[in-house]
Amino acid sequence: MSGKTPDSRVTILFIGDIVGKPGRMAVRDLLDGLVDRYSIDLVAANAENAAGGFGITSDTAQDLFDSGVHVLTTGNHVWDKKESLALLEESDHILRPANYPPGTPGKGVCTVTTPGGTDVAIINLSGRIFMDCVDCPFRKADELLDGLPESVRCVLVDFHAEATSEKRAFSLYLDGRAGAVVGTHTHIPTADERILPYGTAYITDVGMTGNEDGSVIGIDYGAARYRFLTQMPVRFDLAKGVPVLNGALIELLADTGKAVGIQRVSLSLDRTVSP
Repeated sequence: MSGKTPDSRVTILFIGDIVGKPGRMAVRDLLDGLVDRYSIDLVAANAENAAGGFGITSDTAQDLFDSGVHVLTTGNHVWDKKESLALLEESDHILRPANYPPGTPGKGVCTVTTPGGTDVAIINLSGRIFMDCVDCPFRKADELLDGLPESVRCVLVDFHAEATSEKRAFSLYLDGRAGAVVGTHTHIPTADERILPYGTAYITDVGMTGNEDGSVIGIDYGAARYRFLTQMPVRFDLAKGVPVLNGALIELLADTGKAVGIQRVSLSLDRTVSP
């Protein structure tokens, strides 16, 4: 990341899918140091797995807000906890994918003003390949971008999707119209962070924040192994281990919203955490 001139650039940290208590603890213990080190203006995180690995609750959301996260995005697991329905209606800074059908609780876009006075729009969208049946994310992105005030130049999109082809196509579709498109959902970080030809920062998946060692995308290996070997239903418990915070640092020009930097972030706690 290049040096920042005061108020001319906006530095955003996007944290990958937070999985249960281990993920929340990693955010709580590591975020302040990252904010200080990189002079971060805005923190967003995907929190659809923040409550025990499945869904989000008011307590887990507040835990993340208290840790310094400004906006929480989600995905298909946002509906796993019943109380999320009311939570999505009550909070302006907890998003669900905007391309769920009309009438779905909650909203998929919000705008946050940084300490330097720059308005940043956060948009949450879901893919359709191997995912729930939702409306077209490409057309919904057009609608949301067209509806933003002229003063909002900086835009970050969390594209919660499974297929790498869909994520790549979507990023090119928004190249030059959004400052950043970050992929979530697979929990596996990819090594393809880049700035696209027209100024959009992109990474296919930022990975997850939670216990990695001995886990299958945050889930205890024993349970996952049993499911794969037998194809029988099994309770998925979270893994015990050393939590890792995975994310992406993105730097945007405040006046144009174009990206001038993106880099992966991966930090581990210094201790083992039980779910």
